Amino acid sequence: MEIVVVGRHVEVPERFRRHVEDKLAKVTQLAPRAMRVDVEVTHEKNPRLSEISERVELTVRGKGPVVRAEASADDPYAALDAATTKLIERLRRARDRRKDHHKDTPPVPVDVRPVEPAPSDEGLDGEPAPAVPGGDAVESTWGDSPVVIREKLHQAQPMTLDDALYEMEMVGHDFYLFIDAETALPSVAYRRRGWSYGVIRLDAPVNVGAQAV
Repeated sequence: MEIVVVGRHVEVPERFRRHVEDKLAKVTQLAPRAMRVDVEVTHEKNPRLSEISERVELTVRGKGPVVRAEASADDPYAALDAATTKLIERLRRARDRRKDHHKDTPPVPVDVRPVEPAPSDEGLDGEPAPAVPGGDAVESTWGDSPVVIREKLHQAQPMTLDDALYEMEMVGHDFYLFIDAETALPSVAYRRRGWSYGVIRLDAPVNVGAQAV
């Protein structure tokens, strides 16, 4: 399994790279089909954010689902420890799901009624939730304003709501964009308070694109 370590706004020392390899040694036990783990280390220069100035993001890629975890701390080693703990837990859940895939399990409670946005629904860290993780991001400014728009284009395969919720949990997002396999509609699953989820679907005319031309 390949481990790729990159730094954003920081140079990653060789000692830390070796420590990463030791910490992630257990990944192959829980995810034998994993081919690569991307490790992104980011340093926040803002002194007001000194307590969370070091962020580590881990992404496991392979033939199975993409599994992601991240954490921030005042020290990169502490951030790596916290992110690794989250990652290992998600890999365990992915392994257990594979074992129970053919068993009958109760459906996850989902609420599709309109609700007032919860705090976790606001902002969303400015990061779009991918239908299929991957792809390159493109950033551009909005006209003459200082607003930066970050865009990603992903190939998406239709999936069930259950699979979408599972994928959302694996990447650690509060929402997930997908194509519903049953309705063929663009849909967003999102986390509400407690153990409930919500779903928003778009019902647009098929020829809307042709009308806009």
